[in-house]
Amino acid sequence: MRVSGEAGQRLWASVYDTMPNPLLALEAGVVGRLLDSTEPLGVIDVGCGTGRWMLHFRRRGTSVFGLDLCAEMLSKAEKHPELRGRLVLGDAQSLPFPDNAADLTLCSFGAAYMPDLPRVFAEMARVCARGGRVLVSDLHPSAAAAGWNRSFKVGASAYELEHFVYSAAQIREAAASAGLQFQTQSEAYFGEAERPIFERAGKQHLISDLSTVPAIWVGLWSKP
Repeated sequence: MRVSGEAGQRLWASVYDTMPNPLLALEAGVVGRLLDSTEPLGVIDVGCGTGRWMLHFRRRGTSVFGLDLCAEMLSKAEKHPELRGRLVLGDAQSLPFPDNAADLTLCSFGAAYMPDLPRVFAEMARVCARGGRVLVSDLHPSAAAAGWNRSFKVGASAYELEHFVYSAAQIREAAASAGLQFQTQSEAYFGEAERPIFERAGKQHLISDLSTVPAIWVGLWSKP
């Protein structure tokens, strides 16, 4: 069943943290390498979902705040005591945070659900402090072009989420229009490290074909 991104997120929330997801595992390694060993002092997670990246930084002593449009996702995040009082229900196109509020603003696997990407980048840039960084990760445009979809199952029901497909050039153009300075981009393919996750999902037969296409794209910018 094909559903809107918003409706799909509400359904997905119930199983999001328990489903084997090789994309998230692959992304974690790429983002870790791009950010090096530098620990930000403050992080704003745009489209924070169930709080995966918020927990990562909060457990390192970083001040974190997250925003999501899906109350059901935030409800899951709120089950973590360290995230309570740090979660906001809201729209990425109008972030309820002050200017220069954090030295890292990130959006993980959320850009494809946002219809006005330049406006989202403008808001991410606004709340990022000068000298800070903005990071965006998503399904690689080549994977989308190859027919990969965004899908999940709840019980016996399978759902596919509607989304936008932005090229890397479109993402970089949106960031440039927000006054951000491009630093680097990275892409990653599935490999042997992700095989156990595919096996837990009962999809080990897919990894050979999927590993020939870049799975994720990550871009990193700085705010002059």
